[in-house]
Amino acid sequence: MMSVKQLGSSLKHALHGVFVVLEQEQSFRIQVLLSFIAITLAWIYPLSGFERTVVLLLVGSVLTLEMINSVFERIVDTFKPRIHPVVKDIKDIMAGTVFVASFIALCVGILIFGPHLFWSFIKISLY
Repeated sequence: MMSVKQLGSSLKHALHGVFVVLEQEQSFRIQVLLSFIAITLAWIYPLSGFERTVVLLLVGSVLTLEMINSVFERIVDTFKPRIHPVVKDIKDIMAGTVFVASFIALCVGILIFGPHLFWSFIKISLY
């Protein structure tokens, strides 16, 4: 059975990991900023519970994949020099993975937020 002390220690290590990625990875910081915008929009506009759930899951997926990408980069850098072609391929594939997830999240975001943003801008321009 896990004690409260062990749980606190585990949480401390997990939060340290998040702060390491925030501090060292610019792309993660950008994605966190975009995530805050998406989550804010999800609560400003009258979305359904399902739509809000989709937004949260996509945000979590993109951020998680970016963290996994950071782990892969560190691992392959310790085994082979940066100039090795296999290392480059691994890094490119992981970056591509994050890109695909981000692109899909963007497309879904446009489908969910697009009508709301459109009507918001129409209302503003009418005044």
